[in-house]
Amino acid sequence: MIEFLNLKKINLDTSNEVKDAVLRVLDSGWYILGKEVEEFESQFSSFCGVKHTIGTANCLDALTLIFRAYKELGVMKDGDEVLVPSNTYIATILSITENNLVPVLVEPDPQTCNIDPLAVEKAITPKTKGMLIVHLYGRVAYSEEIKTLAQDHGLKIVEDCAQSHGAQLDGKMAGNFGDAAGFSFYPSKNLGAMGDGGAVTTNDDDLASAISALRNYGSHIKYNNIYKGLNSRLDEIQAAILKVKLKYLNDQNRRRIEIADYYLSNIRNDRLILPEKIHGEPLGHVFHLFVVQTDERMALQNHLQKAGVGFDFHYPIAPHRQIAFKEWKDFVFPISEKLHQTVLSIPCGIHLSDDEVVGITKALNEF
Repeated sequence: MIEFLNLKKINLDTSNEVKDAVLRVLDSGWYILGKEVEEFESQFSSFCGVKHTIGTANCLDALTLIFRAYKELGVMKDGDEVLVPSNTYIATILSITENNLVPVLVEPDPQTCNIDPLAVEKAITPKTKGMLIVHLYGRVAYSEEIKTLAQDHGLKIVEDCAQSHGAQLDGKMAGNFGDAAGFSFYPSKNLGAMGDGGAVTTNDDDLASAISALRNYGSHIKYNNIYKGLNSRLDEIQAAILKVKLKYLNDQNRRRIEIADYYLSNIRNDRLILPEKIHGEPLGHVFHLFVVQTDERMALQNHLQKAGVGFDFHYPIAPHRQIAFKEWKDFVFPISEKLHQTVLSIPCGIHLSDDEVVGITKALNEF
């Protein structure tokens, strides 16, 4: 069986360095908001080309804290609208609703699966204060059209970078396109910790200061609380592990792209729609996921099971079809709905051998 994901294999090459990092934290006696978090935040800021990184407990908290900080700073208020792709993972939307802001779902481009700038333009109203763009599957969603719309309408651009660590466009990194960004370090991500973890990146000094306090009970100084904050801190052990793994991120992304390039050059099957790279941008898509589309998903699923190839669905149910959002049950988003019914993710991780990549390709061609 060719596994869709094998975290043990993925972490094998760095295991000794990771063990040393964990022991270093253990021996330090300091486990929350210490040297390891401070150093990782500095290193990740340099990697992304931003002024500030603020470590958080996870990506949902990172995105939630961004909007919470905008409210504390008077940039947004209850009832303001934030545009968000209709085919994203539910966590993206929860960061908006958690702040009593109104998510306005916007259809994606069916080929890129990223938010469609033309649909964004049509969705803007006087109540729109921001857009939350998602670099879905690892492909950069930012564009000059998005930038122009934000400038013309005075909108904040928040990036969901949960799947796009190290993705680049015109020499700029994901996490440095908009006004702020949220990252996930969930173990399966291109840059994954050994547990939950997240971060905010931004060049906005005031926003960074507010988020730094909000993640720590609303406090910069112990027992002095300027906001009604929460507890959402990246811990020292995860930060130490991420410092190790950040050194290898670019090489691991190149391996993902190498695998994706092989698929794109060698899968020949009219029953499948393959993803596309961004022309002239070798790191514009870092292939956190390699997602094919087919109108015969159940048949493909059965075929891959018989061929011994693992797979997954990202994602099988559209957000507006979730029970959690039953108030949206009458909404219709045909592009998103079709994507959720036709997408299937095939293995594209660094755990794969060349022979396994060839085997996966063969199985897809035989479908």
